[in-house]
Amino acid sequence: MKPSDISLKVCSYSHVLEIISDKWTALVIYSLENGTIRYGEIKRRIEGISQKMLTQTLKQLERDGLVSRKVTPSVPPIVEYTLTPLGETLIPYMKMLKEWASEHYSAVRKAREEYDLGGTETIVR
Repeated sequence: MKPSDISLKVCSYSHVLEIISDKWTALVIYSLENGTIRYGEIKRRIEGISQKMLTQTLKQLERDGLVSRKVTPSVPPIVEYTLTPLGETLIPYMKMLKEWASEHYSAVRKAREEYDLGGTETIVR
């Protein structure tokens, strides 16, 4: 029997997907694409994100080394976020994925509709 050549533990691709596959992660990265912005501005830019999800996402991105956080002491404190150089390296790939989605998502949606109607069944004889 042939040994597995795809492993969740070893595959670097699966590790990257772990980081960027969350919908909020991609949107937060896009919001930081043009430079440093404050927490409130990120929240305003991303429709539908809750304060809890934004905070969790930013903390995870900071932990992963993709985002840096700067707190300026004031009342209230000013908290700004910036993509790190490592985070910036993701932008071209995220743009390619976004471009693919723009070009092909209608075909995916159509395939789903056909599948849901039972139109994609293949009979093998």
